[in-house]
Amino acid sequence: MPASSGKATRHRLSRGGDRAGNNALHRIALVRMSSHQPTRDYVSRQTSKGRSKLDILRLLKRAIAREVFKLLTRHVTVPDCSDLRPARQAKYITLTAVAAHFGVWPTKISRMERDLPRDDAFAHICREWLTAAD
Repeated sequence: MPASSGKATRHRLSRGGDRAGNNALHRIALVRMSSHQPTRDYVSRQTSKGRSKLDILRLLKRAIAREVFKLLTRHVTVPDCSDLRPARQAKYITLTAVAAHFGVWPTKISRMERDLPRDDAFAHICREWLTAAD
């Protein structure tokens, strides 16, 4: 959003946007300015160039917004749990036997096999146990 006045031509994040998001960006920028060494170095470089604290804060918030946007929009591969039920059934192991081995309810195993609660660590342990079981 343009925020120019006089000779300076600059932009700022929309004030009419998500207030909680803008608050989070502001807080992240303040914390980085006080405790993140690369950001502190950046602030000192920008201060030596003659920029004000508000200008530096605005630049930091825009950079953080770009960084967060990249993280939120990147493609993440999620491990699939659809192989657990066929692997268990191929070895003729019941839900009750798996649940008894791990000390959980059979419902937890059944829901995990259908990928309802995301518990990748437990799914990995079950997968290793099923491949080792004979």
